[in-house]
Amino acid sequence: MKALFVTGTGTDIGKTYVSAAIATCLVKKHLKIAYYKAALSGALNTEDSDAGFVNKQAGLHQDPASLLSFRYEKPLSPHLAARDEGKYASLDRIITDFKSLGSKYDYVLSEGAGGIVCPVVYEPFETLFYSDIAKAMKAPCVVVADAGLGTINHTVLTVEYMRSHGLTVSGVILNRYDKKSVMHRDNLKMIEEIAQCKVIALLPYGKAELQMREKSMEEYFGEV
Repeated sequence: MKALFVTGTGTDIGKTYVSAAIATCLVKKHLKIAYYKAALSGALNTEDSDAGFVNKQAGLHQDPASLLSFRYEKPLSPHLAARDEGKYASLDRIITDFKSLGSKYDYVLSEGAGGIVCPVVYEPFETLFYSDIAKAMKAPCVVVADAGLGTINHTVLTVEYMRSHGLTVSGVILNRYDKKSVMHRDNLKMIEEIAQCKVIALLPYGKAELQMREKSMEEYFGEV
C-alpha cells in the first residue's frame, strides 16, 4: 500500500480539515483510500471525533472501527487521557491496525494528534510519541501549518525536528491561506527558503478543496 502521515505545527492548526481535503482529492479520482488515526482524545465516540469527520466529509464510507485504535474521552493530551483511563496505547497494535488497512485499500492517510512531539504514552515503563509512530509506519510526512503570523518559526522548527529524527518530510501544506495577503505570500517563500522544504499545497480560508502547487496529491504517498 501507499501511505502518507499528516502532522502539524501544533494543536488546532487544521490537520483534520486538511486531512479531509487530502482524502477528498483521492476519492474524486476514484482511488481506494482509507483514513487512520492511532490515538485521539476528547471524543465520546468515533463518529463525532476527528476521524469521524474525515470519514464523513470525504465520503470514505469506512467502517468506523477501522478509523482509529485508541480513543480517550477527556480533552487532554493523549498520554494524560490514557493515564486517567488506565488504557495505554501500544505501538504494536497501532502498526498492526495501520497495515491491516492495506489489504482493503491502496492508499492509507494517517493523521497525528497535536504536533509531532505529542506524547501518546509517557510513563516510567514506556514512552511513545507521534514521531515514533510516524517512523514505525515508514510513511512520508506532510506538515500542516497556519499561513499567518508566527508560522515561519513553528514550521521550520517542526521540519528540522522531524528530519533530525529520521522522518521524511515531503512538504508543507499552508492552511487558511489568503493569496491577497502579503504576509501569507512571504511566509510561503520564507518557509521554502529557510526550511528547504516545498509548500506543496494551499487550503484557502473557508474552503474544502486543496490547491496543489506542483504534483497531484496521490504522488506524495509512498510505498510502505
